[in-house]
Amino acid sequence: MPRNPRKKSESGIYHIMVRGINRQNIFEDEEDKRRLLATIERYTNQQICEVYGYCLMDNHIHLLIKETGNSISTIIKKVSGSYVYWYNNKYERTGHLFQERYKSEVVENEGYLLRVLKYIHQNPLKAGIVKEIADYKWSSYNEYIDKPKIVKTESVLHRFSTNNHQSIELFTKYTKENNNDHPIC
Repeated sequence: MPRNPRKKSESGIYHIMVRGINRQNIFEDEEDKRRLLATIERYTNQQICEVYGYCLMDNHIHLLIKETGNSISTIIKKVSGSYVYWYNNKYERTGHLFQERYKSEVVENEGYLLRVLKYIHQNPLKAGIVKEIADYKWSSYNEYIDKPKIVKTESVLHRFSTNNHQSIELFTKYTKENNNDHPIC
């Protein structure tokens, strides 16, 4: 039976979730996580996409991405293919690393964009890995608070305030608020 086509986002923004086969780890150590982030950064520098958020958990990845130069499927194929090739070489293995095809959810409005970003940043907190969101170094949260490297922070922060200091304060407060949303990803 053929699978259903993905819903196309009018805004070009998607919440993406990629999970390891059988929920197995896709990151064995910090080098693996650094490698995936470097891969994402390489593609953002090539302007094929803009990243608004990410969170790397041991067995899955959340991304909040906007298409700019390529379709979302091409972007994910490039990022995941590059990482899997490197991972398989490093661990002397072959075959698939990710379970099925990635999950995607369209993000069409500002309110939902902010809720999804909060959900992504709260992932390690809700999993009991950290007590404070800022303590998890494998999410984009600290790029919003300190120095953006991969993430296009200004576009989100300006939704809170045009004053940089105030926008960070409001973003921090908003992100720490309880989030009962459960996006499909």
